[in-house]
Amino acid sequence: MRRRTTWMVPIAVVGLMLAACGGGGGAGGDTTAAADTTCELDQTDGNLNLYNWSDYIDPELVTAFEEQYGVEVVESFYESNEAMLAQIQSGVSYDLIVPSDYMVSIMIEEELLLPLQKDAIPNIANLAPEFTDPPYDPGLRYSVAYQWGTTGLGVNLEAVGDAFVESWALVFDPELTQNFPGGVSLLDDPRETMGAALKYLGYSLNDTDLDHLAEARDVIRAAKPYIATFDSDQYDEALVNGEVSVSHGYSGDLLAAIWDAENPDAYTYVIPEEGGTLWVDNMAIPADAEHPCTAHTFVNFMLDGENGAALTNWTYYASPNAAAEPHILPEILEDPTIYPSDEIRQRLEIIADTGDYEINFTDYFAQAKS
Repeated sequence: MRRRTTWMVPIAVVGLMLAACGGGGGAGGDTTAAADTTCELDQTDGNLNLYNWSDYIDPELVTAFEEQYGVEVVESFYESNEAMLAQIQSGVSYDLIVPSDYMVSIMIEEELLLPLQKDAIPNIANLAPEFTDPPYDPGLRYSVAYQWGTTGLGVNLEAVGDAFVESWALVFDPELTQNFPGGVSLLDDPRETMGAALKYLGYSLNDTDLDHLAEARDVIRAAKPYIATFDSDQYDEALVNGEVSVSHGYSGDLLAAIWDAENPDAYTYVIPEEGGTLWVDNMAIPADAEHPCTAHTFVNFMLDGENGAALTNWTYYASPNAAAEPHILPEILEDPTIYPSDEIRQRLEIIADTGDYEINFTDYFAQAKS
């Protein structure tokens, strides 16, 4: 499973980083060649330099693409959206990246992404309707969805009991958490954790009212005596190793850890009743890609129905590909923790780029942890 680590850099800081690196277009990289290249269906123009989250694609899919198109896929990995952004800005050239929703928005604004040539990606028609006009990239001008999932809670049933309420209270109510062996783990991520506290209070996780943000900060402060750690790396292992009773984290990571545990029935993953985060990872081509046609061909390959299913069957994250559904394992497709019901999805939100307000999430989160 790939591990999501989405530390939100304040937009003002991102702007300074971009300015220091020479502005949009990849830190002085030659974007003209990529922008002027017309790509045909199934065309390749060199090997594919893929910059992805670790363990986020079935190796057999990579081999199949290489054999079908006679090219090599050179894989590099990053641990956060911001690490990827810094690399792109430093002038390192990649042909395809997999940014999360809010990062797509940032990279579009900074002119770091190449507009997609839809004629070279006919399989884009396979996307489910809800992924064809996302708020972070209206009309899919620069990106297409790769995988999606949720942020919720992994629960040790032996520690918490079977009759618990599926609520953010499991990590924020001291009356509950004081009874949990080892306490709880929260993501070390200002948008996710402040967002969870905002949802617990009945607000949007994208709320930009400072008074509401202060309330969320104070909720975390009050729970702090029973928060064992703020961790975006080992939270899933901490849960199944018995170090904490409840872990705040990403669906695929927690589900993978639970299914691999010696006693998987002792754990469960829940989306709190107040709602939470729905995130979408996307395929996008950097503006200075050296092999944009191979990148378009790879995107089209991954959007094939059977290939999209193979990806989900390997990662256990949900597929945005409607044509993939007949080929997805029933135990995955029918699992409500992977594919939440419409009722639950109505309570989920995508993290939005709030512009200059981002600094407040970071500042108030730092205050909550201090």
